[in-house]
Amino acid sequence: MPRTLSATAHQKAIRAALKLVAEHGVDGTSMDAIAASSGVSKATIYKHWSDKEKLLLEVMATIAGLTDRPPFDSGDTRADMIAVLAHRPKEDRKVREKLLPHFVAYSARNMAFGKAWRSIALEPPRRELTALINQGVARGELIPDVDVSLCLAILLGPILYWHIFFKETIVDPRPIAEGVVDAFWRAFGKGRPEI
Repeated sequence: MPRTLSATAHQKAIRAALKLVAEHGVDGTSMDAIAASSGVSKATIYKHWSDKEKLLLEVMATIAGLTDRPPFDSGDTRADMIAVLAHRPKEDRKVREKLLPHFVAYSARNMAFGKAWRSIALEPPRRELTALINQGVARGELIPDVDVSLCLAILLGPILYWHIFFKETIVDPRPIAEGVVDAFWRAFGKGRPEI
């Protein structure tokens, strides 16, 4: 029973923080306000997060879809790479659009927070894609001498570019992800033309 109450309190605090930051920004949202809005005591909130920045990092992970990532293990390396790159959060797009400017501004002023966020946001797809690249090499689908770091830059770079410059005009990320993976496959797939 306490686990259920703890999980419920955790979600209430996250939801309250989402709403408050969207309305008042990061600096205008305090732990006291989150406690009052969520109905969760400050003591309970501090049991879940040691400080406001830890709570904000989880809020950001929630809106970015990092807390609800499915397994990318269909057995089809190419299809799984596309799924990793095309993955979008279940969180409401309008909420994300209201929150992200506040978080970007806060990250620019608080370098440690920005660094922690970049690490959290990029680590799941990096880890998933690394496993898929290694799987492709082991299965003989990709050339054996791939540089995994270069591959990650080639796969993630265009997606990050799309997020920064085109996310408002292109709603469905799947065609972009397919194009990126197809180009990657032509460059690193077995049987690629010699350059």
